[in-house]
Amino acid sequence: MRAGSTALFIVLTAALTCAQPKPAGNLVIAQQGYVFAGGTYSDGKNGRIMSGQLYAEFQIPARRAHPWPIVMIHGGGQTGTNFTGTPDGREGWAQFFLRDGYAVYVVDQAGRGRAAYQAERYGPLGTVSLETTQQRFVAPERYNLWPQAHLHTQWPGEGKPGDPIFDQFYASQVPSLDDFTLQQILNRDAILDLLAKIGPSILLTHSQSGAFGWPVADARPEFVKAIVAVEPNGPPFYNVDNIGAPEWFRDASTMQRPWGITADPLQYSPRAEKASDLAIVRQAKADAPDLSRCWLQREPARQLPNLQKMPILILTAEASYHAPYDHCTVKYLEQSGVHPKWIKLANEGIQGNGHMMMLEKNNEAIASLISRWLK
Repeated sequence: MRAGSTALFIVLTAALTCAQPKPAGNLVIAQQGYVFAGGTYSDGKNGRIMSGQLYAEFQIPARRAHPWPIVMIHGGGQTGTNFTGTPDGREGWAQFFLRDGYAVYVVDQAGRGRAAYQAERYGPLGTVSLETTQQRFVAPERYNLWPQAHLHTQWPGEGKPGDPIFDQFYASQVPSLDDFTLQQILNRDAILDLLAKIGPSILLTHSQSGAFGWPVADARPEFVKAIVAVEPNGPPFYNVDNIGAPEWFRDASTMQRPWGITADPLQYSPRAEKASDLAIVRQAKADAPDLSRCWLQREPARQLPNLQKMPILILTAEASYHAPYDHCTVKYLEQSGVHPKWIKLANEGIQGNGHMMMLEKNNEAIASLISRWLK
């Protein structure tokens, strides 16, 4: 190799070395493995099949400082890889909380990832949209479909096809079950079975799986020591379609969460025999021009006594499509006698994040905030 080539090689090698994530020290694992939870047998076209099971991969650190595991449950179109690393090669929230002394269980939902999809039982799958992935997850600032979208700065890359970081992320996207109610029922039952196997735990939900955490805690509050709901599925009752200026918000044409924050029943007091027993009304005026109007219960509101039994944290990012309506979920819970801690990341000096905050450049700062709240 000539002298000039050698010098260039040294410079490039140094630059690449500097670009790599800095090691955080050895992570010592005492035990690791996986467990399937839930699942029932039924007759299929070709014999007996099992359906309804989730997959959970676990690690237990050698320096375990906390008695309750954290169960991490991904959202729609995703798998547990959301928590086990980032598309640009940094550590994920699973490693952060392992280093923090928690046992960690990372879930693949029923019919997703390593939990087999059974077409006979689950029905059709939705599609993974390249455009929606860019609009909602990685580059909302290019589309400006809601008032806060232009604030997004934290995605680690260009956020478009051909960028290696985007390509890694898009390769991880998977179809979800079309039947939203069935998703919740299957995963509620599977998560309950997981907690029966591993004991009381902290649930960390994201997006779609937020609607799984509420019925799990409602059914067996003694199993749920805390809920960390990262931009949980919402808002109450109707989805909000982000149309774009000048009409920012519009209700979906059908009701997705007839039980308020879920599609499947919750234990209200006084008891609601059916979802239509919940009398609802929409705010006449939004709390602010950049916020959606909320659907709430008519007063006096029915209460959710079981969700009052554990601490709950709700996180909302500055630039996410949840920013215009997560306040409605908080209002609904408050009205139902539940008093979550709601943290808007921007108010804590954590700015520029979108919906996939666990993958973004400052994911460790957000994990640190969650850790402080848990402690």
